[in-house]
Amino acid sequence: MSTTQKTAPPAAAPESARRVDGLHRFLAGEGFVLALIVVYVLAVSPFANGLLTERNAVNVLSNLWPLAIIVIGQSFVLILGGIDLSQTAVISVANTFGALFIAQTFAPALFSDTVFWGSVIGEEGGALSDAGLGGTVLAIVLTVAAGCLIGLLNGCAVAVLRMPPFMVTLGTMLLFGAVAIWMTRSENVTSLPPEYLAIGSTQGGGVASFLTLSMGVAVVVAIGAHYVLSRTTYGAWLYAAGTNRRTAVVSGVPHTRMVISAYVISAGLAALGSVLYSSRLGAGRPTLGDDMLLDVIGAAIIGGISLFGGKGSVLGAFLGALFFVILSNSLNLMNLPFHVVWVVKGLVIVAAALLDVGRNRLIGGRR
Repeated sequence: MSTTQKTAPPAAAPESARRVDGLHRFLAGEGFVLALIVVYVLAVSPFANGLLTERNAVNVLSNLWPLAIIVIGQSFVLILGGIDLSQTAVISVANTFGALFIAQTFAPALFSDTVFWGSVIGEEGGALSDAGLGGTVLAIVLTVAAGCLIGLLNGCAVAVLRMPPFMVTLGTMLLFGAVAIWMTRSENVTSLPPEYLAIGSTQGGGVASFLTLSMGVAVVVAIGAHYVLSRTTYGAWLYAAGTNRRTAVVSGVPHTRMVISAYVISAGLAALGSVLYSSRLGAGRPTLGDDMLLDVIGAAIIGGISLFGGKGSVLGAFLGALFFVILSNSLNLMNLPFHVVWVVKGLVIVAAALLDVGRNRLIGGRR
């Protein structure tokens, strides 16, 4: 008597595994952030009057472009396993410093006691106020250069002196935040030239309100950062150093150089973002970055850039920035009290941290 062996079709187990793997990829990737944005907008739009109007969309995008640039800069440091708390101070000091050079008039009663009176600034304006478009471009270069110098200081302290990134950037945040106020005695720098104000302008109506110079700058920065992180040896070194520093060093990654350059990029892009903010607001503000730290860090984490290092993307940074801009915008439209807005943002930050832990566990499980 013979028996025939029947073999079960091997489809069930692999199909189940593929579904689980697909779910893991979705939760750990940019698709989850995009879905989160859509769900949030649909959920709060009945309560936030005007959220889905064209006028509000222009407002959201005008705030998105500078924040996205700043979050992309923060991403370089986070991917490396560090953190840059000083970005807010860089925003404040850099935008004020650049505005001093191109402001067209200064009131002696407000600025005659400042350190730059009689050298960089005077009653008839800043040192580059009569230089037209070339002066504006040079002022922007000086703004970004000032940010890069602060980033160089941070990077050298972390990489060469082996100081903790949190303490270094916390110290420079306080130091340069005070410098920003000291430069102008807490006065805003107004009377900026039209060439500078055009960067953040959303005038014109229709498509022209969306296709702004700020958008162009942000898109160029995003494309460049994506290329660097995904297509260059530098990007591969950055992820490797953030994933496992010791292994990366043994493999030949120049860790000191990577750390310094990451902090320079972070601060440089923070300064560039400050140009977009101040041009839109029409003034150099020494307190411009004071309330931005939670938005920057929260946007980076929501966008999938891990606090543990070694993970993140430019697209994720952009989507995280978009979520936080929409969050702030919707809370303002609902006319919530100031303390309630901060409570909500604080809860979102905690949720983002939990999300980061969950994503890393999913990735660890897949490995």
